[in-house]
Amino acid sequence: MMPTRKAPARSTAPAQRTTQSTPPRIAVALAGGGPLGAIYEIGALCALDDCLNGLNFNACDHYVGVSAGGFIVAGLANGMTPRQLCEAFIEDLPNEENFDPSWLLKPAWAEFGERLQRLPGLLGSALWAWGVQGKPLTNAFERLGAALPTGLLDNEGIHQHIERLFSREGRSNDFRQLRARLTLVATQLDTGNAAPFGSPGWDHVPISRAIQASAALPGLFPPVEIEGKHYVDGALKKTLHATMALDEGVGLLLCLNPLVPFHASEHPSHAKRIPSLIQGGLPAVMSQTFRSMIHSRLALGLKHYERAYPGTDIVLIEPDHRDAELFFANTFSYRQRREMAEHAYQQTRQQLLERQTELAPKLARHGVQIDTAALTDPHKHLLSPTHQQVKASRVGTPTTRRLHETLDNLQNQLVLTASPTRPSPHC
Repeated sequence: MMPTRKAPARSTAPAQRTTQSTPPRIAVALAGGGPLGAIYEIGALCALDDCLNGLNFNACDHYVGVSAGGFIVAGLANGMTPRQLCEAFIEDLPNEENFDPSWLLKPAWAEFGERLQRLPGLLGSALWAWGVQGKPLTNAFERLGAALPTGLLDNEGIHQHIERLFSREGRSNDFRQLRARLTLVATQLDTGNAAPFGSPGWDHVPISRAIQASAALPGLFPPVEIEGKHYVDGALKKTLHATMALDEGVGLLLCLNPLVPFHASEHPSHAKRIPSLIQGGLPAVMSQTFRSMIHSRLALGLKHYERAYPGTDIVLIEPDHRDAELFFANTFSYRQRREMAEHAYQQTRQQLLERQTELAPKLARHGVQIDTAALTDPHKHLLSPTHQQVKASRVGTPTTRRLHETLDNLQNQLVLTASPTRPSPHC
């Protein structure tokens, strides 16, 4: 049984909701971005959940997700709170809910084997074309490209682990069993058309399989075969695919986009690793190229949404373009997963505070208020610090270190003095 819409309890008194004859229709659209995108979106969602009164992320009307964003919105539609998603994806907890990004590093052995089996026939065909038909050598051997694997990593684990996660009591791996609309968008390989899994005619496909298809980034993962057709990453067509929800007339559309191009030259102090991206080599150049392409497309799409859907308030949350920590993050490091999630949480709170004048009227029209006390609370965190982080926080000036050492020694002496079983000085 999916949860019904209600305003979650807050530690501070919520502002008064605006009077409405019908409940506000709210949709959430999340873009892709791989493991890093999922980490950012979970941290940002937790910040929004903590700092917005009157918004229940498990009771929205429509959820739209692409690639990694598909996993997040599918969890929300299944009743998982942002904090529960954080526990499943960010925290390294020894339970069945844990989703470890390292599962995605398994080589696609089945794809390699299938392509290798084709090699003798393709080689023979190329030699025949060159030696018998007299075709140029380069043209004849172009057909050997069909022996190259379509993906390097096995993405079957995405389907298997999410299927297990959504098969638990109170959840469903069936679009048709959910309370709200869930749309997960992939791209049909042979046509280039969007495949809106979850929409009528597409809702019989398991949610876990749709997530696998939507996240099948070409070159990294093989295309996913569903009913004889092949599907790849939904971001090839659009960045957000928010029209799936906008066409239904929602009043408020909340969008999260985790990937933005990095502006290294605007504020060099933010570039903690390299002052220019060229020094990062091919990975940095390719990342910046990909981010720039999808973000420019997103910007054009948002302008179209504003013109075509004037009755909908659209709120976009995304990282600061100068954020070097997110750009250079290692998402397969557990420590950095925690750090990036906390970073996204705090940056989103700061963004809400800076944009409060702009966002407050939009949100208030739909019964959502910004909790200023939560935004300005210096003690508010997403994750509790680990033992290593506590130790690291003590590293500072020599004076600071000596002070901590003195306080530690004093604490140890007090413990020994208070202990009734402390050893005799004569022993």
